[in-house]
Amino acid sequence: MSERDNAELILDLIKAVEERDAERLFASYHDDVEFHDASSLPYGGSYRGKAEILARFQEDPEDTWLGTWGPLQPTESERRMDARIIAVAGDEVVALYHQRAVSPEGERFENPCIGLYQVRDGKLARAQMFHYDTAAITEFLGRSHT
Repeated sequence: MSERDNAELILDLIKAVEERDAERLFASYHDDVEFHDASSLPYGGSYRGKAEILARFQEDPEDTWLGTWGPLQPTESERRMDARIIAVAGDEVVALYHQRAVSPEGERFENPCIGLYQVRDGKLARAQMFHYDTAAITEFLGRSHT
């Protein structure tokens, strides 16, 4: 795939997250896909392989990214990530996007994040997220899920 194709794949994946299109997401994952998020986040850690990721969603959905953020993103406005590609170098793509949410009490939250993605065989092979302020995320989630 070309660098342009790799960038388009990542933007399409982020759009699938916004649209909650799990089928499109899983179809775009390499069999050995890896996800890495700060371990301080409730859904954080490293996960490898489509099977492990699917098992997490089935066995412990509340501890996944979607289980954490889904209830706090009830409308298209909160799910909108405004993703844009910052850089592409071969099979690596860097995107900037915004994590948005609203608590049950109406508190709004927004935090930028940079994702470093690797594409292999036309599929997402690796994703590592670098959140601007993990402490602010953790505090907001703590207030929102009590």
